[in-house]
Amino acid sequence: MTDLATLSATVAGAAPTRLNPAKLFMDADIVVQLVMAGLLLASIWVWMIIVSFSLRMGGVRRRCAAYEKDLWAKVDNRSAGELKPKSESAAARVVAAGLEEWRLSGEAGGRDPAGARQRIAGAMESQVAFEADSLAERLNFLATVGSVAPFVGLFGTVWGIMNSFFQIGSQQNSSLAVVAPGISEALFATAIGLFAAIPAVIAYNRFSQQVNALEARLQRLADKVHAMLGREMDAR
Repeated sequence: MTDLATLSATVAGAAPTRLNPAKLFMDADIVVQLVMAGLLLASIWVWMIIVSFSLRMGGVRRRCAAYEKDLWAKVDNRSAGELKPKSESAAARVVAAGLEEWRLSGEAGGRDPAGARQRIAGAMESQVAFEADSLAERLNFLATVGSVAPFVGLFGTVWGIMNSFFQIGSQQNSSLAVVAPGISEALFATAIGLFAAIPAVIAYNRFSQQVNALEARLQRLADKVHAMLGREMDAR
């Protein structure tokens, strides 16, 4: 009786008291390991996009704000033709597109003012869309990870549970000690899938809102510049 109690105490002392992610990964089936590794790589890439996009978006907003402030300070003292966008901001490129079309329309003789106004508006709207698309192109990966990662993790879970049932059949033992490790490893795959998906979804929604806000800001700038150029054309 004493020996049995000692053995039970030894086993209890050797049992893990908390989850060990590294051990769960190393003990998992090769298929589950591949699923986990892919999800971890996706998670790392998601966080790289989050950090880089946050820095990029902050820089874009600051440059646009500085350019607009400088632009409207010059408008009071100069004609539209004297405005030379030198900034590398998205706002400067939108204004440059409108000024270029305005210049070309003027060189054509200005025989169709209404058509010139439409072309100027179209040039700036096209540039606004290009700037927004350029910012949003990397967000597609966030959307993909956010929608696919949970299902990839679920695939790893299903595979791990199937493997656990196979172990039950091969060992002819349905005790919890036989199936628990495999099920734990399988569920860990789902946890990693959620770990990758949740930040991706949150970041995608947040960044999409920021891109939409910037696009609206650029469109308002384009409308103001379009009105200014229209007045210049009427004054000729």
